[in-house]
Amino acid sequence: MARSRHTALPGFGLSLGWTLTWLSLIVLIPLATLAWKSASLGPDRFWELATSPRALASYRLTFGVALVAAAVNLVLGTIVAWVLVRYTFPGRWLLDALVDIPFALPTAVTGLAMTTVLAPSGWVGEPLRELGITVVFTPVGIAIALVFIGLPFVVRTVQPVLADLEPELEEAAAVLGASRWQTVSRVLLPAIAPAAITGFALAFARAIGEYGSVVFISGNKPMQTEITPLLIMTRLENRDYAGATALGLVMLVVSFAMLFVINLLQGWSRRRAAEV
Repeated sequence: MARSRHTALPGFGLSLGWTLTWLSLIVLIPLATLAWKSASLGPDRFWELATSPRALASYRLTFGVALVAAAVNLVLGTIVAWVLVRYTFPGRWLLDALVDIPFALPTAVTGLAMTTVLAPSGWVGEPLRELGITVVFTPVGIAIALVFIGLPFVVRTVQPVLADLEPELEEAAAVLGASRWQTVSRVLLPAIAPAAITGFALAFARAIGEYGSVVFISGNKPMQTEITPLLIMTRLENRDYAGATALGLVMLVVSFAMLFVINLLQGWSRRRAAEV
């Protein structure tokens, strides 16, 4: 007779019940309420609110700047991960710890600090002003804030893959006569590509919904520097619940699409790792 296995953790039924209960209270019920409220608007009214000129301008800014910031993070994050894994130097542990600051630092504090430093009278903003460059209250300032909060996603996704990649592969490629670019393009990039793309998607998803670090540095100019999360808050403050609901559902659909893409990329990364 087969003996049942006992573990210190509760059984599947109890665990699944608690999981579904908390998931419903925290995630499913609020999202279902948002979808129900949007459905009550009717297709025509919802389309009118979701595609108003001000809403479309916020979409272009939000998704465009988020895409640029994620692309910058893809390059910078990969370089930072490479330095942390491949080189030993004084203060390496400090640099490794500093990468996680955006995770721990409140986003509002990040926005205030960046606005102060990059303002025309700030440490960095004043030299830039003398060169005729304005950062705060422009899409450039928004991009800088999004790069800051998204960098750890790429670094922490690529870093363990690089750590598991044996340096002997690069040495073997060099012995066989491969140039540095051939080693990078044919040995390193194929190995880290799934992780790098996953980090890019995570940074992009985080940037789309970012609010705290952007609200101060953007200037919040309608049709110019107003991001979609801020427009949602503005409509809520003006008691325009229908308009906020329509925009919220658009962002919800985009978020689900991003989660779906991220899961596909993570599955692809695991399959490639298993093949290797």
